[in-house]
Amino acid sequence: KLAVEFPSEDVFLMTASPVIKAVTNFKQVSKTLEEFDVEEQPSSLLEQRYPNIKVLQSAVKQLNSDEHKIFTEDGREYMYEKLCLCAGAKPKLIFEGNPYVLGIRDTDSAQTFQKNLAQAERIVVVGNGGIALELVYEIEGCEVIWAIKDKAIGNTFFDAGAAEFLIPKLTAEKRETPIECKRTKYTMEGREKKERPKAASDKVGSALGPDWHEGLRLKGTKEFSHKVHIEIQCEVKKIHLQQEFIQLQQTSLAFPKEEKNAEPDEVLWPVYVELTNGKIYGCNFIVSATGVVPNVEPFLDGNNFAVGEDGGLKVDEHMHTSLPDIYAAGDICTASWKPSPVWHQMRLWTQARQMGWYAAKCMAADILGESIDLDFSFELFAHVTKFFNYKVVVLGKYNAQGLGLDHELMLRCTKGQEYVKVVMQNGRMMGAVLIGETDLEETFENLILNQMDLSAYGEDLLNPAVDIEDYFD
Repeated sequence: KLAVEFPSEDVFLMTASPVIKAVTNFKQVSKTLEEFDVEEQPSSLLEQRYPNIKVLQSAVKQLNSDEHKIFTEDGREYMYEKLCLCAGAKPKLIFEGNPYVLGIRDTDSAQTFQKNLAQAERIVVVGNGGIALELVYEIEGCEVIWAIKDKAIGNTFFDAGAAEFLIPKLTAEKRETPIECKRTKYTMEGREKKERPKAASDKVGSALGPDWHEGLRLKGTKEFSHKVHIEIQCEVKKIHLQQEFIQLQQTSLAFPKEEKNAEPDEVLWPVYVELTNGKIYGCNFIVSATGVVPNVEPFLDGNNFAVGEDGGLKVDEHMHTSLPDIYAAGDICTASWKPSPVWHQMRLWTQARQMGWYAAKCMAADILGESIDLDFSFELFAHVTKFFNYKVVVLGKYNAQGLGLDHELMLRCTKGQEYVKVVMQNGRMMGAVLIGETDLEETFENLILNQMDLSAYGEDLLNPAVDIEDYFD
């Protein structure tokens, strides 16, 4: 966007990764909903397309905001007129530095995971967001103990009702064959052959795209397809290596069979997980999918940034940080303007793309001395994704975020087919969750945006016999 706005200016893209993530197959589904793929491309493609862009492959060592300088790991320094920080976030690991704990965020970590899984008989997955959900669904031939701190799965995206709707898919033996994913992966020549240096594991790669698990063979050593046991309302208390566990003289549990309490386990595992509910399970390794923290490290030292409660760099409605000429966008930033009543920040690819595009517009307006209004994409929270092979659309305050007790929910559910939930407050629609091919996203998006009083329709709003889409057209 910057290269287009300023064709005669130099635009430097500084990145630690040899590939860049490009948005492809972009499709505007409705006014605020967008679908796209994220694909890795060699940075030379970007430079070919925009002659004024130069990609510098090096991590940032330090930022000196007073002197408008950036120092890179390879010992160079660069001056900037305007700077936008888009360094994303890094996985929040439950235990740092434990060789049996894997965080999944970027393509490299997904590959490491795939390698480890090929030899695994049982893994423990900790976390309840999008990556954990997809992972548990995609893994075959390996026992999965899934520890979540909530009462129901997928708490970031759903409520307990939606979770109940999805659970049967976890235990279904026969899986639909996944649609072939046409995403190509570029790597630097010879980079695959050389094992990455061990120290590089803490370097942050680019975040995974929405369908990152496609094309990875997520299969363990066993012959069955799905075996998932969910431990709810618990967290990891401790991780014991095999030796420590033997000294503890505690009992670990076998994989629970239907309806029965788990028996003591006869097998010796490389690592043991002790949960806060008192249960101990042995496994081959642990996947930490417990969300991300903004990657602000290299920029804070010696710079007086205002930082949000979640650790992100605070930005105003023009994506400006608290320091002159420095903007931030995506996972690294914390939106600290007064948000629209039906928008909230969530560290997702869709928002990263919107923020990046809008930050470029703001930088341009600033340079040209123009004023600019907050972009329309921040009017309504809207996200479309796929879980367990169902299309999932979440709109507005879909989980009644911040609405207190003063709201009501309406539901419609057809087992194995669709799940529709709307969040109402004072007769107005504030949010919705749509699972399956409901075709209601555009209608609901409009109803949330125009805040029409719907009290007169009552329960008929979700009555399958009423063609609501046609009615509000």
